[in-house]
Amino acid sequence: MSIFGKLSFKDQAFKLREAAVLDATTRLLASKGFDLMTMDDVAGEAGISKPSLYKHFKSKDELATEVMIRLLDDAMAYLAEQDAELTPLQRLQDLLAWALRTRLQGGLPFLPSTSPQVRAMLTRSLGYVSRALKLHRQLDAIVTVGKKVGELRAELPNDVILYSYYARTCDPSVEYLRVYGKYADEEIVGHMLAVGFGGLSGRGAL
Repeated sequence: MSIFGKLSFKDQAFKLREAAVLDATTRLLASKGFDLMTMDDVAGEAGISKPSLYKHFKSKDELATEVMIRLLDDAMAYLAEQDAELTPLQRLQDLLAWALRTRLQGGLPFLPSTSPQVRAMLTRSLGYVSRALKLHRQLDAIVTVGKKVGELRAELPNDVILYSYYARTCDPSVEYLRVYGKYADEEIVGHMLAVGFGGLSGRGAL
């Protein structure tokens, strides 16, 4: 049974409106960024009054943090539902493809990479930090297996591999390819995966 089936109509409406607010915040963070986004913007984008917005969230800091928590939950849910037959390398490629598609659809704001203020805000949230650590541990385990079976470079520390991997999700090349290269979204995903996992060197190059 869905969680909504256990809630009163009023509570269901509250949860749906909250989800709509987070959707609106995600779009604004992706388009305007944290510093330029205001609570007025969020209320307008969500189609609710500002007093109604404050019934759900007290500040844009809280809003942005909840958006990032939801994103981490979505990433872990996607990871948990991956095909059991995928190899470690394929799992990493598949998750990155999901993240890039989510980003291209305006659903992936890259707040931690934008400013020290935002990073400090997020690290004050136990909910965010605990989820970020959990996802990191899950990916670290995949990398460890990938190195053991020869799919990933064994001489590279896990953190080097993982932080390089995380950087691919917020690579500005995505925007450049869309705006100036005029590629379709799936072409961009394919090119980013090729560069991220294959590099730029030709066969036999140093």
